[in-house]
Amino acid sequence: MKNILLVFIGGGFGSVLRYGIGNYLNASSTGFPYGTLVANVLGSLFIGLILGLAAKNNTLSQSQSLLLATGFCGGFTTFSTFAYENHLFLKSGDFMTFALYSISSFILGFLAVFMGLYLVK
Repeated sequence: MKNILLVFIGGGFGSVLRYGIGNYLNASSTGFPYGTLVANVLGSLFIGLILGLAAKNNTLSQSQSLLLATGFCGGFTTFSTFAYENHLFLKSGDFMTFALYSISSFILGFLAVFMGLYLVK
């Protein structure tokens, strides 16, 4: 029960922060979902840092990892919104933005995880 509560609390904080970033950065004037991109890249960096710390000399406990990695990062990042936004780009025929958004999300996300892991070494 404790683990479920830790994931619940972390996920709540992550979701609220993602909501705020999305409201601030997802400008309807450009149509590009900067908020989702930033949340996913930052979440990738955070999970790299968190799991890197957890692996390094057992710096984080299992409870802390559940709260931060599974809960916070799970609530903060969003694959479902990313997929839906790409669906909208494809539906509207905006293939260039679809490609730019998809490729930049994958590349920046992977680089952010690797950067997080590198920073804690």
